[in-house]
Amino acid sequence: MNWKRIIFGEPMPDKDDPKYKERYERNVAAGRKFAHLTGISWCAAKIQAWGQSHKVLFLTLAFGVVIFCYVWRIVLPMVNAYHPSDTPKAVAVERVDSAMQHRLHHK
Repeated sequence: MNWKRIIFGEPMPDKDDPKYKERYERNVAAGRKFAHLTGISWCAAKIQAWGQSHKVLFLTLAFGVVIFCYVWRIVLPMVNAYHPSDTPKAVAVERVDSAMQHRLHHK
């Protein structure tokens, strides 16, 4: 195998290229058959029909899910990381002194 082909890979085939046309049509047919057998195409058609008849509600739900995922993954961990304690924060000198005392106490 050629090293250049390993590193850079093959060029992306065009669907209209006669060299790849049969392979492309075979892959599309396999994908359609899989979608039909699993019911994905039926479900997608029903969702698309419902979305066409209820445009505002569909967009609200779609963007609501995106905003919810953003809040869940970004904002919620930030809120959980900031939990103020009732005790006042110690300054660096106090932390070093307590660490040294703790270390000397355990010797």
